[in-house]
Amino acid sequence: MTDPHDKPLDLGLYARERLAALTPAEAAVGGVGLLWTLGVALHLMVGGEGGFFAHALAILAVLLPLGLTVAMVLFLRTIRVLRSENERLGVAVDAMRKAHIASQQGGAARVALEKRVEDLATAQHQLELRLAELCAPPVEDVPAAPRAAEDQPALALGRPRTRAPLSVADLVRALNFPETAEDRAGFRALRRALEDPSSAKLVRAAQDVLTLLSQLGLFMEDLSPDRARPEIWRRFATGERGKTISDLGGIHDKDALALVSTRMREDPVFRDAAHHFLRAFDRTFSHFAPQASDAEIIEMAETRTARAFMLFGRAMGTFD
Repeated sequence: MTDPHDKPLDLGLYARERLAALTPAEAAVGGVGLLWTLGVALHLMVGGEGGFFAHALAILAVLLPLGLTVAMVLFLRTIRVLRSENERLGVAVDAMRKAHIASQQGGAARVALEKRVEDLATAQHQLELRLAELCAPPVEDVPAAPRAAEDQPALALGRPRTRAPLSVADLVRALNFPETAEDRAGFRALRRALEDPSSAKLVRAAQDVLTLLSQLGLFMEDLSPDRARPEIWRRFATGERGKTISDLGGIHDKDALALVSTRMREDPVFRDAAHHFLRAFDRTFSHFAPQASDAEIIEMAETRTARAFMLFGRAMGTFD
């Protein structure tokens, strides 16, 4: 910020500022002084002759009121300038106070955001540990060697253990991820989805992009997308793209879209993760939609994974 006293003095500008429009009080004082001066001068011009002292008194009678008038005008002008400076200083102090309060609030918001990211990272670590524990194959006891071949009972060897196919309800719950560490049903659905080859890629890709989005301060549960009709989702599953399915891009948060678009331009790792996630979502949903009811499609659209799809799809122009 430059100091106005460092600038060269412009006498013309200074004179114009001093001769600016007078206030009513200054004009009144100046008018009284001018009338007094004219009256005394007229008296001297038409009055009789007098001695030295008479002329001296007449000069004092002219100059003294005139000097008092000039002093009064300058005094009023100084008061007006001081008031103006005081108001300007008050505005500056108020602006500084508001800026200080805003900086404190911004600091508190940053601290809260950092704490939330740390909590999410801790929860993710616990989730990975729990998944590793749940997905670990059970340790089977090695049977003791038989003493005689004829004593060994017939075993059902060679028959692969069959597993029930992943249900639509479990897939939807897995795509929303467990709500808390105590969400046993959510962890069970997530384990089954990771064991299913057709959905495991989407679940892992969704976990990656949700983690990257959390580092930007974006959490899918904070977004409120517009709900699209189930038939629009089914048209997307059959391969339609562009404006005919634009209702699927229900997230219109400008700040979130700007953050994602900027990060995709600047970070190739973020961009590759987003493209991989969208491809996995496309493949999995194409198999999911034919066997899901309208109610299950609506429930799926409310999951964190579906909201991430809406956000990335809108940022990348999938629905344009």
